[in-house]
Amino acid sequence: MPDPQREQPRPARLRPDRPGEHRGAAALLAAGIDRARSGTGGLVLLRGSTGTGRTSVLEAAAQDAAAQGMRVLRARCAPAYAAGPFAAVHQLLDTVVELEKPDPAGDEREQGALLRRILYAHADETPMLLAVDDVHLADAPSYRWLVETARHVGRLPLPVLLAVTERSQYDIEPPAPGFTHTLSPALVDTHTLAPLTADSAARLVRAEHPDAPPEWIAACARAGAGSPLLLRALLDDLGAVLPVSGPHHPSGEPSTHTPYPPLPETSAALYPGSYPAAVHWWLDSAGPATAEVARVLAVLEEGRGGAPTEETGGGPEEPARGATEEPAGSVPGGAGLLAEVAGADPARVAGWLTAMTGLGVLRPGPGGHPRYAHPLLRDAVLTGVPDARRRAVHRAAAEAMLHRGAPAGAVARQLLLSGPVGVPWVPAVLRDATTLALRDGRTAQAVVFLRRALEEPLPEDHRQRILTELGSLECGGRDSSAGMTRLTEALRLHGTPQDRVRAAVALGTALAGRGRTRAAVEVLRTVDGQLSGHPDLGATLQTATALLSDQDQTVRQDVYRCLSDTAERSPELVGPAARALLVRYAATAALTSADDAMRQVRALLAEPAHPLTEPFLLGTAAAVAQWADELDEADRLVDRGLAGQRPDLLHPMHAALLNTRADIAAARGEYALLPAERPAPAAGPSNVHATTLIALVETGRAEEARRLADGFDLREAPDNWELNRFLYARGVQRAAAGDSAGALVDFLECGRRQTARDVVSPVVTPWRSSAAECRLALGSPREALALAEEELRLARVWNTPRTVGRSLRVLGTITGGRRGLRLAEEAVGLLADAPAAAQGELVAALLAQGRQLTAAGERARARECLRTAARKAERLGAVRLRILAETALREGGARRAATVRTGSGSLTGSELRIARLAADGRTNAEIAGLLHLARRTVETHLTSTYKKLGIRRRAELGQALAGD
Repeated sequence: MPDPQREQPRPARLRPDRPGEHRGAAALLAAGIDRARSGTGGLVLLRGSTGTGRTSVLEAAAQDAAAQGMRVLRARCAPAYAAGPFAAVHQLLDTVVELEKPDPAGDEREQGALLRRILYAHADETPMLLAVDDVHLADAPSYRWLVETARHVGRLPLPVLLAVTERSQYDIEPPAPGFTHTLSPALVDTHTLAPLTADSAARLVRAEHPDAPPEWIAACARAGAGSPLLLRALLDDLGAVLPVSGPHHPSGEPSTHTPYPPLPETSAALYPGSYPAAVHWWLDSAGPATAEVARVLAVLEEGRGGAPTEETGGGPEEPARGATEEPAGSVPGGAGLLAEVAGADPARVAGWLTAMTGLGVLRPGPGGHPRYAHPLLRDAVLTGVPDARRRAVHRAAAEAMLHRGAPAGAVARQLLLSGPVGVPWVPAVLRDATTLALRDGRTAQAVVFLRRALEEPLPEDHRQRILTELGSLECGGRDSSAGMTRLTEALRLHGTPQDRVRAAVALGTALAGRGRTRAAVEVLRTVDGQLSGHPDLGATLQTATALLSDQDQTVRQDVYRCLSDTAERSPELVGPAARALLVRYAATAALTSADDAMRQVRALLAEPAHPLTEPFLLGTAAAVAQWADELDEADRLVDRGLAGQRPDLLHPMHAALLNTRADIAAARGEYALLPAERPAPAAGPSNVHATTLIALVETGRAEEARRLADGFDLREAPDNWELNRFLYARGVQRAAAGDSAGALVDFLECGRRQTARDVVSPVVTPWRSSAAECRLALGSPREALALAEEELRLARVWNTPRTVGRSLRVLGTITGGRRGLRLAEEAVGLLADAPAAAQGELVAALLAQGRQLTAAGERARARECLRTAARKAERLGAVRLRILAETALREGGARRAATVRTGSGSLTGSELRIARLAADGRTNAEIAGLLHLARRTVETHLTSTYKKLGIRRRAELGQALAGD
């Protein structure tokens, strides 16, 4: 009678190959067969875990014995065959004699003796092999009979070999005494079958798929989990869709497709399903408690992969940091948690994890915690586990982990798959996990956590906060449509006034960022009208309205006119942040000087500010300080402003602060500190695109600059201030490429648009001097002179060395002669004593002075100016200016300037700044965060720094910088 429990997982076809792990067992059985044939019996016990091939080895021995003339009696023990006493013995003897079923009420000893006499009578006729598979499943009378028979055949001269297989796997239930527990070791030859090694498994796979790639073979070996049974079942399933002899057509020609796709991770992809059936049989053999632990482990591991992760790597010589979360894909909390969720003995679970790791079913994860050897194996264990049961396990695991003090992220990942729980601690944990994810830059994971939090029953104010945070993150990512919907819903809920303001500012920022500035302003004004009695909140909305209006020329004029009128009539209604915006407006309109603007801004910074308005004040003050060339102060203000920004709330000042950071780097000439990864041009060019374009020009990357300049259709771009900045930057690129006519068109269009916005000061875009240089190049000196003189007049209103020095330099170039030389010398003198913000302009002024000295015949002084310009340009990394200075030197008959190529003196300003931070112990990630750069930019600069300093390790930075 066939046994379906044993037959189902067996391979569908016989294979001639045998794993090396079976050779010792086969040799032991062969020796026992030889002894039995010579008249001396004995007992051979094959032990091993489920699926290690006990049955296969025993069956092969039985075939060999039969081939040598022995009589083979077989019994396969299973619960289905244990219906009555001596059921297994009857399996053995029914083939040699028709036996009557023993009376269950009869004496077991007498029945056993009778059955043994029958056996010995037949053994007198021919040597016999008694092959008993899975003896641990035999009925109790048969089990005792077999133990006693083993004693007899070991002591008496009988030609009988008793070959028994016994499962010896570590399970959650404590094991019963083994078959040989009461037997003398001298009577037993025992062999324990080892699991397949990785090499043995790979050989078995390669035997069927000799042309398979090594990584595919290794994946199959892992999914086989050290078990010949599982591996062969897997190969059976894969054989239904893969070629047996490798990637060739029957004709012998190479295949044009890849026949070895990645190993599937789900059992649903397997046909006919031998592998999942084998895994289920393995679980059934292990018993209900072990099967429960195995399934709970699979569910918990599934929870580890329930949210997207973002991994980071180190840059040059960056030390590795310890993870604050448990590694994805491992068992969170170890054996204790697994035991608690499964309701098992922790000590037994710990032993089982160790044993399964030894067998190959599990393997250590990144943090040392065990996980299934392959996702396909884990999925096969989970097959058939109802979804409700999985959710219950995730919920129980989350609660247990919470009580054990597990990290919030680990608990939250279990909650992602638990379904709604309906208890207060769940949203709190998900919010905490969101905070941690955002801190580590894992925005996608934070979005998943917040979406899950919305599935819980929440008070309306809590739901409003989560909707605002989630909508902000989605609008900042790829799912902007969903984000707008969530922000709109948040604004409809009745939360606290502060939360309504946050929602309104976030929605307004999202709308303005998509070119809907008028709608953004309307949202803010509507909420402002609903917040009577909250003047501080009204001031926040007023300031946000003014800032967002910059995106639209018409709206901006209306908003600032209203704000100015209010400041004149009722100054008490205009807070410090709004007054700072008016100072900024006056600066761009050439209505105030840098000194006066900074005096006003510093006074406003000294006033108390509401937490919701402080970011606007800090960001506006930082922009004014950058224009005033107070770059260190601007840097500090940007740092303060960014430190107060929440990554989960859209805020217009966040982008403004990053723009100011880019403008500071450009003002210092630290072009390499500008963002390496430019934002996608979905809504037209941004200020970061503009500063990056100028950086590419100044660092000599002309082709990259051309591609960026040509990458936008400006006819489709939003009509905002960032477009004006980009027009100016594109003019710089065209002028550097020799297209003076195209550059002039861009500069004049920029000027027209800026003037219409009341932005006439050259502190923002010095378009007049640039257009004047183009006019001169195109043979229109009169128009050039008018533009240059007008810019100098406006520059003297703001009155910083950078703006005035640039205007003097351009006017001197256009004027020429002795007056032109005097103007160039005045520009150099003014810029030489200026702060770092003017270094790029100083190089340009030295270059202009050198050219004019050459034209005046003063070649010695000219060479000195030009060499100084070349050295300073080299230090700044201003490749374009350095090349111009070297060209001017050659034209004047001099050799090129001797620039510093090694030592700290060779470092550019941006390289030196990054190197100092690294020498202070900052990691690349921390430096990137502090300077708001791409991590790759930091790594590139450190690599260049190491070469220039002649060092190889991060630890040598401090000494190298100090030594020079």
